[in-house]
Amino acid sequence: MSEINPNEIYTTRETQDMLKISNSTMKRLLKRGLIRANKVGGQYRILGKEILKSVSPTIERRAVQTYQKLKKKLKKQIKNW
Repeated sequence: MSEINPNEIYTTRETQDMLKISNSTMKRLLKRGLIRANKVGGQYRILGKEILKSVSPTIERRAVQTYQKLKKKLKKQIKNW
């Protein structure tokens, strides 16, 4: 894995390659706001420090909490169904 420069700008493809994630996972991370990006000319650009934040333990905890909330909500809906 190449070193991530916090001040460099990366494309979604470069970010996917560095994090070893699929395209759908990348879209999910962007949609949930776990990785913040700016749209330039119809394409996302991601700052290196945002990528570094995404692999930090605090982001991991936030992702787990989001998943658990969604799971709990879904179980409640199914139970009421």
